[in-house]
Amino acid sequence: MRDQAEQLRERLQRRAEGRPTRLITVTSGKGGVGKSNFTLNFALGLVEQGQKVVIFDADLGFANLDVLMGVSPKKNLLHLLEPDTSIWDIVEKGPNGLEFIAGGTGFTQIMQFDDEKLNRLFNQLEFLHGYADTVLFDTGAGISNESMRCILSADEVVLVTTPEPTSITDAYAVIKMIHSKNPQTSIRLIVNRASSVREGKFTADKLTLVAKRFLNLELTTLGFVPDDSYVSKAVKQQKPFFLSYPNSLAAKGIRDLVKTYIANAAEVSPSQETGGLRGFLAKMKQLIR
Repeated sequence: MRDQAEQLRERLQRRAEGRPTRLITVTSGKGGVGKSNFTLNFALGLVEQGQKVVIFDADLGFANLDVLMGVSPKKNLLHLLEPDTSIWDIVEKGPNGLEFIAGGTGFTQIMQFDDEKLNRLFNQLEFLHGYADTVLFDTGAGISNESMRCILSADEVVLVTTPEPTSITDAYAVIKMIHSKNPQTSIRLIVNRASSVREGKFTADKLTLVAKRFLNLELTTLGFVPDDSYVSKAVKQQKPFFLSYPNSLAAKGIRDLVKTYIANAAEVSPSQETGGLRGFLAKMKQLIR
């Protein structure tokens, strides 16, 4: 059992300082682009900058954040339906103070919950509001109904792609879908596994130009993560490359991304009451019902 009094103190302190919990949905057009690995290491980069971060693993088909960390979660989202289980009982500890919630296939089932179960679930999740500085929702790839609910409920969406033509095409399909349903959603692009700065910039520029021409959408590029053999080594070791190989090109790329994100965070400033995590949960509940 975690120290709930300590969690409450931290939460009240953040609320007193007027800091809403930011909610970032991370998605991709297709699988296999390194989305979950990016989410994990980006989160650790935020932790390095002094942020309190919680990752929610909402990738229905390939929930693997625990595998990437070498951690076996004891509880998942569905345990919140048990009478004596609170949000603090399902928040698992990861490396360097990072925390995460295992969702997996349990996330699919909430779409069929009755009002009583749904209210209990969302009431518990709202306790994270004011506790964490940032909550990262790692969704499944593509435009499934579950992923789109997460995307459309968020103030901020980080879209991960690679320079591969199929990945670019699928990423644009996601951008087009998001824009058609909610043009106000802020989309930030990440190019993963770029062989060079030139390739990363070329890929980002291609998507940016197409989005501007056909959707009249100003797409923001957050940055690039270099292709790096240390990434696959860390995956095999079930450790984040940001910690195992802190001087690798990929880790340096993550640090640059984090600095850019923090510097530009004011561009998407969630309201204390209607934005961030609280707004995300309210929108999610409406979309489910």
